[in-house]
Amino acid sequence: MRLSDSTQDDLVVPKDRHREALTATGGFAAAMTRSRWVEVARIVIVAIFVFAYAQDRVPVGVLWATVAVGLYPLAKTGLSDLVNEHKIGTEIFVTFATIIALIGGEAVAGAVLMTIILLAEFIADLNTERARASIKGLIGSVPRTARLRDTAGERVVNIDSIRPGDVILVRAGEQIPVDGVVVTGTGAVDEASITGEPTPKDKQLDSTVFAGTILQAGALDVRTERAGQDTTFARIVSLVEQAEASQAPIQRLADRVAAWLIPVVVVFLVIVFIVTRDVRKVVTLMIFTSPAELGLATPMVMIAAIARAARSGVLVKGGIHLEALAQVDTVVFDKTGTLTIGRPKVETITVLDPSYTETDIATLAAAADRRSGHPLAEAVVEHAIAAGITIPEPTTFETVDGRGVAAVVDARSILVGNQRLLTDNAIAIPEHDPAATVAWVAIDGTVVGAIHFADQILPGARDAIAQLRSTGIRRIAMLTGDNAAAANQIAAKLGIDEVIADLLPEHKVDAVRAMQQDGHRVAMVGDGINDAPALATADVGIAMGVGGTQAALEAADIALLTNDLSKIVFARAIARRAYRTIKENLFVGVGVVHVLGITAALLGLIGPVQAAIIHLGPDILVFVNSTKLLHVRIDTGPTSSDLALATATA
Repeated sequence: MRLSDSTQDDLVVPKDRHREALTATGGFAAAMTRSRWVEVARIVIVAIFVFAYAQDRVPVGVLWATVAVGLYPLAKTGLSDLVNEHKIGTEIFVTFATIIALIGGEAVAGAVLMTIILLAEFIADLNTERARASIKGLIGSVPRTARLRDTAGERVVNIDSIRPGDVILVRAGEQIPVDGVVVTGTGAVDEASITGEPTPKDKQLDSTVFAGTILQAGALDVRTERAGQDTTFARIVSLVEQAEASQAPIQRLADRVAAWLIPVVVVFLVIVFIVTRDVRKVVTLMIFTSPAELGLATPMVMIAAIARAARSGVLVKGGIHLEALAQVDTVVFDKTGTLTIGRPKVETITVLDPSYTETDIATLAAAADRRSGHPLAEAVVEHAIAAGITIPEPTTFETVDGRGVAAVVDARSILVGNQRLLTDNAIAIPEHDPAATVAWVAIDGTVVGAIHFADQILPGARDAIAQLRSTGIRRIAMLTGDNAAAANQIAAKLGIDEVIADLLPEHKVDAVRAMQQDGHRVAMVGDGINDAPALATADVGIAMGVGGTQAALEAADIALLTNDLSKIVFARAIARRAYRTIKENLFVGVGVVHVLGITAALLGLIGPVQAAIIHLGPDILVFVNSTKLLHVRIDTGPTSSDLALATATA
């Protein structure tokens, strides 16, 4: 079936075009809505008549009418904030300053002040909207159409008509429009928009794919599991949008400071007027004593930080959790599935009968286990295959529930399982470490070997823990339901010096609370489901590897879309950088500039017009300083190998 060129354009999203589309999303044209063009016209008309009055070309009545037209949106917004949110912002301050200037005989200064502030407000609003649009662009987009295959053949349909069970065809260069499972084909998929991972993932039969990802090579038939607003991508976008709307404690503090600062400012301005009787000076001071910039110091930082984290596969549920992560001093990890892969691996094979070799034991055990679905049996088979062993087919096979397997291989009776399997068959058990995970191998009623298993440590876990320590984390602990011996073995390999083992889920909650009662701010890292009580109790709950898992996405404060502990380090680095940026905004953008402005105004060095121009400075500075989080390099600290090298060199 031949598709039209326009339809092909809807489906195919090469990488360069995808990037261009994202850039365009935050562009000027996209942000310039009809209402903004009306605002531009208003500003231009006001500026023309103010200039004409300054040149004595229009009467004062025209100036008053012009000021009324210009002040209307400012007064409307200011009064709305005052009535509905009990907040006094720049708009209400400028309205009063302009009216006072007109009444006090400074008509030109008041009108120019109003015009400049109108322009400043427009630029700030436009830049904020562009930033929000570019944030959505950073996350990505989903195709509007999909290529559906059913009994009627192959056709392109709107994405809204796709239902679970529908088979969607995806070709190289196209975005995958649904969450689903591959039923035919192979390919390499760029999942950066979901997981933040730059390396394409190979997909084949039964592989899971996500909407919004790009098939770079190959062709796939995908059976739909979720479409539209139910996809992982849509949930991520929704979470980011919700996070943007939430306030961090430092942001709420800024709002409270602004509220109590207003009466102080009013008293200050009244005193200045009583002492100086100078309307120009009062108007100038009103510009620099406006507390509105406090409200700009934090929201843009949080938006930028949350978007940057989302692009890297880290979902932060809001500014409150970002700020909390910046302040934690203790991180506790679950073991299985968090620090370890959760899949056993053969570590060693011990030969207990000299008439057999290690290869003999591995061969016979794998033959007995090859039809079992138990994780330990699968590990034995994987070990034999990796060693290049040809695994024979058992003559008979039987699973012994809770104990192991029994089989006949090459006319020999084979038992592979735990000590209860040996006891049931009246076979003596050799001395061994009771904490170790062991599968005994018995041939014709005699134990000939022991297969020792170990959980596999998650790649990069040791480096991530070392980097967390370098960011100021003073206490790193492991909370696990596993036995102490096995837990301490894993902890020693990872550089974790505190282990609390043999815990039930409720005991993990108690452990977290005990740390909090000791004065620690605790982040708990777990799988997002089994560790939900402890995640909820901690100051910050971080769920690992929850791509596509609705329950885990909703359970945690911060959700990692891949099982990559370095993402926690990155999230911590982003949080600390955001917190530092907010302090910079408050100190430099609000504090220094306004103190200097007030000083200059009191000394009579500047007037209302100059103050209005300078007023643009903090807004621009705060905006630029905040949005740099979208692009600046984030330092995650040294790895364990870097630290080891530094220690060896010292």
